[in-house]
Amino acid sequence: MKALQFTGDANRRVVDLDTPRPAADEVLVAARSVGICHSDVELLEGRYIIPFEYPVVPGHEWAGEVVARGEDVTEFAVGDRVIGECVIGTDHFGFSISGAAAEFFLAKPSWLHRVPDTMTSTQAALVEPFSCGYYAVTQAGDVDASDTVVVLGAGPIGLGVVAAAAGRGARVVVVDRNEDRLALAGKLGADEGLTPGDDLEDRVRASTSGRGADVVVEASGSTAAMASALRLAGFRARLVNVGIDVGGTASAELGLIQAKELTIRGTIGSPGVWARTLRFLERTRIDLSPLVTASFPLARAEEAVDLVHRGTGQVKVHLTSEATL
Repeated sequence: MKALQFTGDANRRVVDLDTPRPAADEVLVAARSVGICHSDVELLEGRYIIPFEYPVVPGHEWAGEVVARGEDVTEFAVGDRVIGECVIGTDHFGFSISGAAAEFFLAKPSWLHRVPDTMTSTQAALVEPFSCGYYAVTQAGDVDASDTVVVLGAGPIGLGVVAAAAGRGARVVVVDRNEDRLALAGKLGADEGLTPGDDLEDRVRASTSGRGADVVVEASGSTAAMASALRLAGFRARLVNVGIDVGGTASAELGLIQAKELTIRGTIGSPGVWARTLRFLERTRIDLSPLVTASFPLARAEEAVDLVHRGTGQVKVHLTSEATL
């Protein structure tokens, strides 16, 4: 079978490997659509957040089909369309253990969720990044149509926040420098798109009848944006930081936390919400597929990785496969 491998020193290659055989408690999954994430770039460059070893097959945003199962597996049948969680105990699928960027790979039933019939493989492979945005919105509390949610950053996670907040009925204002991404945010439910600038606080207040944001979700990972969230927030606003900048610093008006009685929290990943995320997407019929701005067959995975690695402005690049046993 063909598989994408990272082999160290920022090297990536498509290789031929033996097709694995499932143990009694495993299923064999055929990949159908696999997303390339910024975390995969970090893995490629040797700086992922937990220990790992090369060579490794990446791929933690995926949708596939069960093509074989071990004798003890009863939860899933051959032909079931599935997605899988990527944090498995102390392991990270696609990082510390090889992932889904291969024609076939092994998984445990406890990681898996069935894909609704209404969802394509492309849409299903976007559940993982969307779940991070959805989780951030849930941690902001009871977000509903009474709220104006300001989203800082329109990358894949920020766009997921936009879709999740809009799906809950909130008014959504997204801030980003990229006009194309602001337009994409509009397709996912954003009511207004703003570009950063010295007058951003005034524009947010004008957009909220003077009260400021009810919820601010920082999804860019910019320390300056994290600091600006305090100024954009209204009285008793809820702030959620989902963007990551480890070790970064910025000057912030910390007195605003008390003066405005702000609630601030950070989130990482999407623990415990995958089943809810799938129900939410199935019920709202939100179509995430516009996030995929380029798609390549698995055989051209090196080209796809290079496109992401160069930072060419793609939102989400997918690998596809139709391999069968």
